[in-house]
Amino acid sequence: MIAAVILAAGASRRLGEPKQLVRLGEETLLERSVRVAREARLLPVVVVLGCQAEQILASSDLGDATISVNDEWEEGMASSIRVGVGKCQDLLAEIQGVVILACDQPAVTAQHLQALLSGESVTASKYGHRKGVPAYFPVSAFAELMTLHGDAGARELLREAASIELPYGDLDIDTVDDLQVARRLFS
Repeated sequence: MIAAVILAAGASRRLGEPKQLVRLGEETLLERSVRVAREARLLPVVVVLGCQAEQILASSDLGDATISVNDEWEEGMASSIRVGVGKCQDLLAEIQGVVILACDQPAVTAQHLQALLSGESVTASKYGHRKGVPAYFPVSAFAELMTLHGDAGARELLREAASIELPYGDLDIDTVDDLQVARRLFS
């Protein structure tokens, strides 16, 4: 099985409100991410929360997603990756890999997530002039994922990875302007 880890632990300081709860159409950004992961047939879907976890849980319908709270969310993305991958290993004895995605990228589709699974090696999304999440990591990369630290996430692991173009992938919801663009494109 291939799991999904949705990173949703940040404080959304630049946006000024929890981006996880921002509505895009009929659903929040976090609900949208969970839905897309399910449509891609990724199981289990693990959501990593941190800042304002209780408020986000109380205001979201995440169905059967497994929730993990990252008490060290202020460290940055790497701590959430460690929490999410660790939870996947706890849940699945025969895990083959994991797709790591952020909750604030509205361009991500189930088809794109499935395309990431086409190889046996780490496969990143490509947008702009860089590689990033969503990205697929086979179980052979888990040891490296579990040693990550700081806010760079898995950027170094993705530098030499194969990649698949994600149109509008560089649009993540960090500011009010980003949200307005997302609503024009994806609502």
